[in-house]
Amino acid sequence: MGKKVKKESEPPSKDVFDPLPIESKKAATVVLMLNSPEEEVLVKACEAIHKFAEKGDENRSSLLGLGAVEPLSHLISHEDKLVRRNAFMALGVMAANSGVKRLLKKLDAIPSIIRKLSPEEDVVVHEFATLCLASLSVDFSCKVQISDQEGLEPLIQLLSSPDPDVKKNSVETICNLVQDLPSRVAVRELNGIPPLLELLRSEFPVIQQLSLRTLVIVTTDTDTRATFREEQGFDRLLEFLCNKEFSDLHVEALQVLSNCLEDRDSLQLIHETGGLQRLLQFITTPTLLDIQTNAVKAISRVAQSSENRKLLHEQDIERSLVELLSLEGDSLRTATCQAVAAMSLHLASKDAFRDLDGIRAVVQLLGSEGGEVREAAAHALSSLTSSNQLNSYAVYEAEGDEGLVQQLHDVIPGAVAHAAAVLTNMAEQEVLRCSILSHGAMAALLEPLQSADTHTLVRATQALAALACDAEGRADLRNAGGLVPLVQLLRSNHKEVRRNACWAISVCANDEPTAVEMCKLGALDLLQEINSSANRRNKFSEIALQRLLDSNLSLKYSLTNTLAPTDITVDGFYDPGQARSGQRVLTLEDLSKQPVNQRRPVIAINAKPLDTVSVDQSEERQQDSPTETRTASVLSSKGSTRTPSKGKSKGRKEDEKLRDEDESKPQQEVAMVTEKPWMLPYDAAFHALVTEATKTILPLHVESEQYSALARLVSEVMGGAVEVDREHDFLWELHLSELRYELQSNIIPIGQIRKGTYYHRALLYKVLADRIGVSCSLVRGEYNRVWNEVLLSVGTPRYPGCQPQPRAHLVDLIHQPGRLLRANTPQAKQYQTI
Repeated sequence: MGKKVKKESEPPSKDVFDPLPIESKKAATVVLMLNSPEEEVLVKACEAIHKFAEKGDENRSSLLGLGAVEPLSHLISHEDKLVRRNAFMALGVMAANSGVKRLLKKLDAIPSIIRKLSPEEDVVVHEFATLCLASLSVDFSCKVQISDQEGLEPLIQLLSSPDPDVKKNSVETICNLVQDLPSRVAVRELNGIPPLLELLRSEFPVIQQLSLRTLVIVTTDTDTRATFREEQGFDRLLEFLCNKEFSDLHVEALQVLSNCLEDRDSLQLIHETGGLQRLLQFITTPTLLDIQTNAVKAISRVAQSSENRKLLHEQDIERSLVELLSLEGDSLRTATCQAVAAMSLHLASKDAFRDLDGIRAVVQLLGSEGGEVREAAAHALSSLTSSNQLNSYAVYEAEGDEGLVQQLHDVIPGAVAHAAAVLTNMAEQEVLRCSILSHGAMAALLEPLQSADTHTLVRATQALAALACDAEGRADLRNAGGLVPLVQLLRSNHKEVRRNACWAISVCANDEPTAVEMCKLGALDLLQEINSSANRRNKFSEIALQRLLDSNLSLKYSLTNTLAPTDITVDGFYDPGQARSGQRVLTLEDLSKQPVNQRRPVIAINAKPLDTVSVDQSEERQQDSPTETRTASVLSSKGSTRTPSKGKSKGRKEDEKLRDEDESKPQQEVAMVTEKPWMLPYDAAFHALVTEATKTILPLHVESEQYSALARLVSEVMGGAVEVDREHDFLWELHLSELRYELQSNIIPIGQIRKGTYYHRALLYKVLADRIGVSCSLVRGEYNRVWNEVLLSVGTPRYPGCQPQPRAHLVDLIHQPGRLLRANTPQAKQYQTI
């Protein structure tokens, strides 16, 4: 350091120490001199420390270790102007060191620094005081302290300082401070926008850049944008953008413009001043990648309102955006796809992008290496295909469906969510839906259905519901194991996820195999739990539960005790009895595995012969495995020697027997080893009853006669009429016990019952009525009382030419078979109770 400190000579005196010249080459010695009471010593010591600290951060750390910071923090408030100035110079340079920052914060030096920003202070003090604040304002707690000490106002005033260094340090500090929302508002309230705009005309690029960065942040506030307009901010900004000398700063300027264009008034103003045309020039004119990217981002901001989109469409913005899609650069492609997505909210723009072959260009970007590009491309396609079948077909023609299915495996949640949204839009058309399924869409949805991202879960369940609207889609879903994660989504605490999962389940429940599988997975219990909660219940959960029950009438009857006239029973229906709350209803196969017990027997319905069952199962296997079926079709069309699966069950043709004999032997051996699936035994007696009912009941043309004749047939089969006071002598329980031990099963075919009481007769009446097309319901009451209700038009119509209003009647099947009892009458109530 080598600084000489020499005292001025004074008049000779006995009490005065003679001047002593000192030369020091040690920083520690100079640091000690900071505690001197002599101003000249302090001035020279501060000057020496300033020069030493300027040489590098290592020197600043050394001075920190020697304890120079604390005395300097006191000297900045020294009464001598020169001492203050040099102390600030030293401290301002040292503040760039992280350790010095922490110590200054601990010493609470910020209030002292801010006080020296007053206009009467020296320019050099302003320069190094603002330099010190610029370093400190990076820290969050220091930002808060500067704001609390009202440091923003003097900093804004110093933006008009004649010294460029003061301007630079002040605007840098303000730029750091406005990272926090309160400071952004304060800049506007303290009239900071005009001096910031004035700095755009500075001859120093660093000052221009810091001013633009500050404006980028503060213009995110709506009120600040209004002030920006009032202060002719657009004129200054366009003036800046038109100057090619500032092209390296046009990126930040476009960001400011992009923020301001969110306001309708701002867009109108910039359109009137020719700014919009200038913005479009940045897009169409080859220039720096960042400039084009930010210009496109500005367009995206403009396109957030419908009026702005209409204005941009009139400027033929779609053509410019399609051209940009072919340019290199992930950031530009991402921004362009986002702009396409925004503009596609305008109906005419959707058509324009399709006519310009823009959809094909976006589809090609689905294969990009950049994840952000893939996400933005899928976002653009989801907007383009929303409520637009022509655009959906254009994606299909560009072979985009395969790429979208592949994107369901993407690691970026947004890319997955948008891809699922596009597939949902496309699945509205059957041809497109089949193509999507052929690419394995259901299997690809398994991963998104287990995502931790709620938006992805919502979109994935929507796609699943759209693809599962036909049997092929539901079969693919079952085979892929997709029902497990779907049912688990009913446990989600997210309202929208749970709501869409309910909707998807309601769609999947349209066929019995899927409904039964979902019930096995606990969907029914979960839906009942949801519907019992006032907060979690929704319309879709109610629909899902109803459809789940409608697809499994055995379960519905056991849980609700009612089958409506529209609930048509088929072979395989069974009555397991009334289920208690929380009790799981077992399937027929599970019940068949139980040993014979004393519980209430299960009544089953099956009029389908075994040969018909085998053919139907073969067809069902083809339906459950659509991929295998499609493969078989392709092979047969090419002249394959193999026949379809239906032919295999009856043997090969004679001309193929010898050729395939060696192949058939191993297959036969495998078939012998394979365990046959359980099947409900054929009920020949019930089949005969259906035939008899068809011959005797259908020819009757009067509804009441059909109801009564069917009742008499059922009563005759089930033991005939039983008087009320003789019911205890009608030993139907013994008859059922005998059947159970004769069959060695708890499952009894309904056709074999010859003595039946209320619930046997009412069940037989319902299943026979369903077979021959007679409308009736089945209702279970208490104490084994079950009855059928039919609608019958009785009486005189109110108006000429009109039919009488149908009224509900109960069908007597046991006391006076064939009698129709008007509902809610004493006779009907007696029939319903003991």
